[in-house]
Amino acid sequence: MSSIPTTSSPAREQWSGQLGFLMAAIGSAIGLGNIWRFPGVAYTNGGGAFIVPYIVALLAAGIPFLLLDYALGHRYRGSAPAVFRRLSRRFEWLGWLQVFICFVIMTYYAVIVAWSLRYTVFSFTTAWGNDASAFFSSYIGVGELSGSNPAYSAMPVSGVVIPLLIVWFFGLYTIARGVSKGVETANKVFLPLLVLMFLILVVRALLLPGATDGLNALFTPQWGALLDHRVWMAAFGQIFFSLSIGFGIMLTYASYLRSRSNLVGTGLVAAFANSSFEVLAGVGVFATLGFMAWARGVAVSDLSGISGPSLSFVTFPTVISEMPGGALFGVLFFGSFSMAGLTSFISIIQVVAAGFSEKFGWSTPRATLVCGLPSAALSFVLFGTSSGLYDLNVVDAYINYIGVVGAAIVACVGVGIVLNRLKVLQRHLNLVSETRVVGIWWRVMIALVVPALLGVMFVQTVWSYATAGYTYSRNFEAVFGWGMLLLVAVATAVFTLLPWRTPVDSHEPVDLDVLEGVMR
Repeated sequence: MSSIPTTSSPAREQWSGQLGFLMAAIGSAIGLGNIWRFPGVAYTNGGGAFIVPYIVALLAAGIPFLLLDYALGHRYRGSAPAVFRRLSRRFEWLGWLQVFICFVIMTYYAVIVAWSLRYTVFSFTTAWGNDASAFFSSYIGVGELSGSNPAYSAMPVSGVVIPLLIVWFFGLYTIARGVSKGVETANKVFLPLLVLMFLILVVRALLLPGATDGLNALFTPQWGALLDHRVWMAAFGQIFFSLSIGFGIMLTYASYLRSRSNLVGTGLVAAFANSSFEVLAGVGVFATLGFMAWARGVAVSDLSGISGPSLSFVTFPTVISEMPGGALFGVLFFGSFSMAGLTSFISIIQVVAAGFSEKFGWSTPRATLVCGLPSAALSFVLFGTSSGLYDLNVVDAYINYIGVVGAAIVACVGVGIVLNRLKVLQRHLNLVSETRVVGIWWRVMIALVVPALLGVMFVQTVWSYATAGYTYSRNFEAVFGWGMLLLVAVATAVFTLLPWRTPVDSHEPVDLDVLEGVMR
């Protein structure tokens, strides 16, 4: 049997420095979910009391798993498939699972960013008028489709095509330019601008009549909620998804760091920066909702549409139409929303492009086009149509709460128990960082606590979707939910079996004894 010819591995790119990596990590973590998901989750899960399980989840699951991603990427220096193969050939499939989860996510994530870009333009004239709900339905083309029993429609939405093209061009061009010139440069521009614009937005929101009522609604603690296990699961779910952990992003980013990098310090800064922005988003959103309630003479609790697409594209435009200087507020909101989406979008593409590049020995531009163009095509066909919102809702729910959570559980159990590599990774984290604070607590969290908590969430979700469904008809969810997961599983199996065209097994992790000796 003839051996498979290999090529030399593409030269490993690097961040220009620690700051470049930190900004990219924060840019990836701060995404659409921070703005449209956290405020609603906090409000419906105990208000101010939600901060308690939220902080516990951050410390017990978020930071430990983030450090696991950092340690894996930095020690084994590769894309997700390469890293898990270097851990053990039995686990290469897990890396490809993460790659194809990202492949699916970027198909619909681009559409949401496209909507926000278009709404930035709409904001200059408050084009939605007095009926933001009808305008949004008309804009995305849902029209005559039934929300309770939708069916796939291939009818393209003309208003989505141009901004979607812009989003995909930006994403693919940025990744094709490389880690330093592309991803790092984009984050150095967009992240400070995002923070500045959002701070201005929050200050403006706090000056609106009724803002205090909105903040009281968000932060007034409902201590009884802490006795509800669903509140705690919601907190862990929010932390997990908002930090971009468990599906290859932070692992891939960490692989481009230099050999001596302060992984622990950077991880702590990135985690707390992300959570701080979420709280800031909550303040801005609920101050604005407080004004809306004041203008209508109702309580904040009587308002609807306080999370997800409804919050961003219906509720906020409605408020913008009612407030003085609403056009400027709208530009700030949707502009910052767009930038948050773009920085996260490029991080998702990077996971997929890196996997293809290392598997087949392709250059970064070639790998970007090979994986990006099919995903872009699916983005237009599945989510740029009149049924796009419904397709998106189902795919997002199934790929995140089953795919991402399942992959994270396997990573914890596989690395922590099956392969027993946590002691090595703990030592690696401590030796390359400025402080040695990672101890047995971290190993316990990764091997036992995190998979147990995520396991409960996973079982509950699978059982619920299998017995009661998500929201729509069983047939619709069978195609876009279970069907999408099946395609991801098949692609994972196929790419795992394909031979490597690069010497993936030649990598030798840094000798920790030698590293420790140098440091003495």
